[in-house]
Amino acid sequence: MTKTALAIGCGGTIGGAWSIAALSALAEHLKWDPRTADVIQGTSAGSEIATMLGGGFTAGDLVDMQLNMPVDARLAAHVADTPASFPPIPRPSLPSLRTLTRRGGHRALVGIAPRGRGDAAWLDRLATSVCPPGSAWVDHKGIRLVAYRPDDDTRVAFTGPGEATGDNPALSSAATLSQALRASWGIPAWMPAVQIGRHEYCDGGAASTASIDLIGADEADVVYVIASMAGLDDVRGPGVGGLLESTLLRKPMSAVLRREVEQVRARGTRVVVISPTADDLANLGPNFMNRDHRAAAFERSLTSTRETVARALDREDAR
Repeated sequence: MTKTALAIGCGGTIGGAWSIAALSALAEHLKWDPRTADVIQGTSAGSEIATMLGGGFTAGDLVDMQLNMPVDARLAAHVADTPASFPPIPRPSLPSLRTLTRRGGHRALVGIAPRGRGDAAWLDRLATSVCPPGSAWVDHKGIRLVAYRPDDDTRVAFTGPGEATGDNPALSSAATLSQALRASWGIPAWMPAVQIGRHEYCDGGAASTASIDLIGADEADVVYVIASMAGLDDVRGPGVGGLLESTLLRKPMSAVLRREVEQVRARGTRVVVISPTADDLANLGPNFMNRDHRAAAFERSLTSTRETVARALDREDAR
């Protein structure tokens, strides 16, 4: 039996909306229910989607949520909770200059970013709403939420209590779903870091957009990667905004993603990377937290991602 993993990367409000459109297109193309994946791993905005899938919602439910017509009150409350397009003014903090020597993604910047002051209560509410009564995690045993630990430059994939971690040192069951979701979404200078045990954790996207290399070789024969902020190709949106987004965000993240894809493929695992085209990026815009653009960006993405997904599957089949 084929083991399947789904890895959904970071992307903020707009990237999360695009990722749901891409997830729906993938499910439709494969005639597949993403909830049946053996591993569902999310990073930042991707961790929201993983949380909702783990809570039992279908890809169709998430589409309806993005269209502002959810049938479940929990999804209606969550989309209404979408954070503002710009963060509160962050608090100054004493920089940790040792992070400046780190390479890969945006690790080097984490230690010098000011402390985010965004209210993460909306993520608490989502996590609490999908957990069974009396439980701190969803029933799906394959849900993993990736966060970054700056003090020792480590990525951690938080899992539910009782999930076998095997020989994978990246897995940890030390957090509740609420803690893990807030940590995975803890964008430096926007959202506060989260204290779990002796360590502070922040957005896993600071180190890797999707951390597919944390999925064990024995855990998946195929990994479907939905990455709104990185890709295998060097594409960017139009204008100055697209240039800045590409230079500051997309290129560093894409370099990490490409290395991870090569590493995972080298061990014999099939990897399908679904990422925005230049036309997709023109639709999404340079501010991936633009709450006011979410609905319009999503509606166009529902159409464009069908071709994007088909092309990604064809490209992998042709390898």
